[in-house]
Amino acid sequence: MEYEDYMRWCASWFDEVVAYGQDVFEIAPGYSDEATSEAIRYFTVKSKDIRTGAIIQRRARHVVIAVGGKPNIPKPLPEKHQKIVHSANYATAIPKLLADTQKSYEIAVVGSGQSAAEVFHNLQKQYPNSRTKLLIRGSCLRPSDDSPFVNEIFDPERVDTFYRQSPSTRSSSISQDRCTNYGVVRLELLEAIYSDLYTQQLQYSSHEDEWPHRILNNSVVTGWEDLPNGRIALHICDEGDRSDPKGATACKQTLTVDVVVVATGYRRDAHENLLRPTRHLLADSDGVFQVGRNYQVKFGNGTVSDDAGIWLQGCNENTHGLSDTLLSVLATRGGEMVQSIFGGTENPP
Repeated sequence: MEYEDYMRWCASWFDEVVAYGQDVFEIAPGYSDEATSEAIRYFTVKSKDIRTGAIIQRRARHVVIAVGGKPNIPKPLPEKHQKIVHSANYATAIPKLLADTQKSYEIAVVGSGQSAAEVFHNLQKQYPNSRTKLLIRGSCLRPSDDSPFVNEIFDPERVDTFYRQSPSTRSSSISQDRCTNYGVVRLELLEAIYSDLYTQQLQYSSHEDEWPHRILNNSVVTGWEDLPNGRIALHICDEGDRSDPKGATACKQTLTVDVVVVATGYRRDAHENLLRPTRHLLADSDGVFQVGRNYQVKFGNGTVSDDAGIWLQGCNENTHGLSDTLLSVLATRGGEMVQSIFGGTENPP
């Protein structure tokens, strides 16, 4: 609550220059004359007013795309289903779906990172009579690494070093450092969950099937279906069982649940759809949206005027490092971008 209040206070200072309730669906190059070969001098930002449905067009020489991540719902689960909820909507959706806190709901949580662990832990407190299953692809929950040397990868000055590396070195670095941010859990929470499960073992029996709360390791959701009683059947297979001679995963069980909470992270590719009309202007012949060190999209030489451009924020992990999607470098990154737009600096290669 305190952090939310702080963010609301910060946002209030910009009320007069922010248009809320706008769903931006396209950013297109602006042409004074489409037959001319002159460089693009502005972009047209198209949005839909979510209250009235009106389509609004705005022109801008400088466009910054900082839309954050879109909840990732892995296949075969559907992206839109009333009882399959992404963790991003957990706090608002679950109280409506599970209104009786004393009822013995059956709940599945999918994911192995911090959000999945928090949801799994919180459900047991909010719904003490519930039965919950945490489905993880790996062999166990793993702790996040926030040791001091590793934590230096989030320092603003490390972005320069990372950006100058070759694509293969960057990819290797991200893979090595994933234990700081992806598919890992804070140690304190791991210990709390372990303590709860150990208590279950003492209270019920050593037969894990009888526990109300369980972690199902090596588990992959391979299918689902709506049941006539309004519940959901989840088909679970064992990722680690390769006993089949053809190497196929072995189906383990089917869970019948009231709600599925999916905590499998976010996709950060919304800019690709928004910028589709500009793809033919890109410097990359394969149509990949590459950015310079200052986060400006690289368009082909002469296609966009020097006093116009598009900047991407929070979706450049592959070129700027793991800190790009986090708060670690937010202020510094914003300052660099503003300097790039208004300070007359050139876009480095």
